[in-house]
Amino acid sequence: MSRKIELYEVGPRDGFQNQKKYIPAENKLKVIDAIVGAGVKNIQVTSFVSPKAIPQMIDSAEVARVCLEKYPRLNIFALAPNLRGASNAYDCGIRTITYVVSLSKSHNKANINRSHEQSMEEYLRIRESMPDMNIILDLATTFGCPFEGKASTGEVVDFIGTYVEEGLKEVDLCDTIGVANPAQVREVISAVKAAFPELALQVHIHDTRNMGMVNTLAAIEAGVDKCQSALGGLGGCPFAPGASGNLASEDLVYMLNDMGFDTGVDSDKLILAAKTEFELLGEGNFSGHLMKIEKSACTGL
Repeated sequence: MSRKIELYEVGPRDGFQNQKKYIPAENKLKVIDAIVGAGVKNIQVTSFVSPKAIPQMIDSAEVARVCLEKYPRLNIFALAPNLRGASNAYDCGIRTITYVVSLSKSHNKANINRSHEQSMEEYLRIRESMPDMNIILDLATTFGCPFEGKASTGEVVDFIGTYVEEGLKEVDLCDTIGVANPAQVREVISAVKAAFPELALQVHIHDTRNMGMVNTLAAIEAGVDKCQSALGGLGGCPFAPGASGNLASEDLVYMLNDMGFDTGVDSDKLILAAKTEFELLGEGNFSGHLMKIEKSACTGL
């Protein structure tokens, strides 16, 4: 049997959050429907953040409730950066959230306006208030920071260790600005797995330098079986200079399926989902990626 790789689709959150023109909830849900239709089982549908910070997420409760009601058997999760966001997600029925902390102190301040100590305090408040909430740590700038450069592998392991001591079960290693290389990815993942063999791992690799595919493949070869990506390659951190789009889900699935991995996702249907997303959002949101979407949809490749 082929090795199973789980796709974690984050486009409805990370892909949409940077769009300047508001995307109606109806259109967001149409894109999510297309993603589900392709066979994706894990979808980050929104983020529970202040609309003042991320106006695109003003309809988070509506989107979450519709998805939970429509797809009760799927892993529907959301981003929540604080206790209030986690509480709002919980009230909608969400039971898995991603909680963002940056390895870099500077980026943590720029991204969520907290010190590392304050981030830990908030994490503990969420755990205490909602003990049945599954919290995945999104470790931003794992592989490099726009302000501080690259940290050592030892610093990554030590930082994760502080959360493991507080009960963390899963971490998502994020290349927030797309500066990682395959050797670094393998080294970091090998070290984290050696230090915390029971800790579940995900990766979230940005495609700033067209390294998203090779770095994600390096993570898989190092033992990771949960990979985040965004339909159409949309997204990027709004608080990290130079962070462009995410790795495109349709590209990742095509590669993995063609290599013999079991993703459970239909590559052709996911390409058509990306085309649907383009049609709903408009040409200005896709730049050069549209050409690949159109070519793949026409040739069936």
